[in-house]
Amino acid sequence: MNFFNTLKDDINRIVKELETEGSIPSGMVTKSISVEPPRDVSHGDVATNVAMILCKQAGMKPRDLAELLAIKMRSNPIVSKVEIAGPGFINIRLADDFWYSRLRDVLVSGNTYGNSKIGNGKKINVEFISCNPTGPMHVGHGRGAVFGDVLVRLLAKVGYDVTREFYVNDAGAQVDVLGRSVYIRYLEALGEEVGQIPEGLYPGEYLLPVAKEIATKDGVKWKGLPEKDWLEYFRQRAVDAMLDIIREDLALLGIKFDVFFSERTMIEAGKVDEVLESLEKSDLVYKGVLEPPKGKKPDNWVPRKQLLFRSTDFGDDVDRPLKKDGGSFTYFASDIAYHLDKYRRGYTEMINIWGADHGGYVKRMQAAVKAVTDDKGELDVKLCQMVNLMDNGEPVKMSKRSGSFITVRSVVEKVGKDVMRFIMLTRKNDAQLDFDLTKVMEQSRENPVFYVQYAHARICSVLRKAEELFPNEDFSSSSLAKTKVECLTDSAELALIKMMAGWSREVEIAAKAHEPHRIAYCLHDLAAGFHSLWNKGKDNTSLRFLIEEEPELSMARVALLKSVAIVIASGLNIFGVEPVEEM
Repeated sequence: MNFFNTLKDDINRIVKELETEGSIPSGMVTKSISVEPPRDVSHGDVATNVAMILCKQAGMKPRDLAELLAIKMRSNPIVSKVEIAGPGFINIRLADDFWYSRLRDVLVSGNTYGNSKIGNGKKINVEFISCNPTGPMHVGHGRGAVFGDVLVRLLAKVGYDVTREFYVNDAGAQVDVLGRSVYIRYLEALGEEVGQIPEGLYPGEYLLPVAKEIATKDGVKWKGLPEKDWLEYFRQRAVDAMLDIIREDLALLGIKFDVFFSERTMIEAGKVDEVLESLEKSDLVYKGVLEPPKGKKPDNWVPRKQLLFRSTDFGDDVDRPLKKDGGSFTYFASDIAYHLDKYRRGYTEMINIWGADHGGYVKRMQAAVKAVTDDKGELDVKLCQMVNLMDNGEPVKMSKRSGSFITVRSVVEKVGKDVMRFIMLTRKNDAQLDFDLTKVMEQSRENPVFYVQYAHARICSVLRKAEELFPNEDFSSSSLAKTKVECLTDSAELALIKMMAGWSREVEIAAKAHEPHRIAYCLHDLAAGFHSLWNKGKDNTSLRFLIEEEPELSMARVALLKSVAIVIASGLNIFGVEPVEEM
């Protein structure tokens, strides 16, 4: 339950009442009204700008309109106090009974607490990682992989029908390079001395298994033949082997895709030709000459006519080429066809997660989606910045096996899946992330993974002790929801309840903004609130969670703690992280 939405509905009802009474003109447009937590908690529980938004329409001073609204708001039984601040903001304080009911909601809902229906079953396609299948996943891929998977989980929690999709870039020049690289390793597997891997090819030892497999199966069949005779075979065998490695890496991270979409298969099916024909019929392509890149004109640049897409008609900076000099498609042409295919599969809303080095590609792709879907498709692109991988403050050296990068597998084997998944979400996707292999394993407040997991483990410890201390009590969530939680009167206890009551709103905001890192912040704040209450109990015995002489109060506090554990577990579930019960 997002109670802020409930209060907003109530404010809209009050506006309609004032219109009916003739106190304000009819037809008030309330779309821009906000109902949210105040920046300063001392101002109350909820703040709204309704009077500021409607005053001009009503022909009234904001404070005068606020007074009319406040009178009716005070009649709401869940409201304990309404104050008007500044030029006309309205601050609302809610009754304690309202908060106690929210605590019971957590216990009754369990792990589904925070679920929402705002997605209304709408289909969304989330494409992430999508790379040339030329080797194992590196740490940069790992950040995009975790971000994408968690975003899917988040969107599903609020009611969207979400698909995880991997676009396999298996039609470009890099895949030819991969085929040539495997061929060199194939010759090596046959006993030839190949020396240093030629520059421009992939040197990683991860290519050895597929090369040896070909050598074992085919012997010298391909040796000495011209490239045109073996390249296609080696390329396909290499792509299949690399995708197997990528799937294994994904499994280590707990990620499974719904769709692997092949660029090459799409091209061979004629879908790119089809899109270009459609764009030509719509007069969205033309033969033209692009200006050289500003400030960096290459010495060998010569003006030449190219087939260009009218990208500027849809918000891009310049028009974009669709064919290379040799007549083959540009990546952009293939990507247009691919996104049209998504749209035709029913995805009017698409989210792409790319590396930060693709930032210059965003506008043209959004322009293309507008063009080929008649502005009915929507593309949001999230860029993931680099990961600075360190070990105790020192940069981690590249591995010989990977050739030139740090693999996801090596990081997961070092710190574990859950730690890697959580840390990847502790910064917004477009901010650089420092990942220190040593520090993420430390048991300290500065380690966000430990801090949140420790809160859950501590609570589980208290619950086990409570069962020993009060063996005749029922500790099921349904029973705890019936306890006298009104015993919880300390400000820190109420603050925890209010934090949990806002969980549904935070989940919805994170989902709408496509920003799962917000969940990490929420979990950290909730853990901090719990740890603070734990410490207060150490200093003040009356605030300890379990007091043998006061079973009623103890059970109320057990209900509070179990609720905190439920919300933490709910958040960790979005992250694909297992909440621990002991540390």
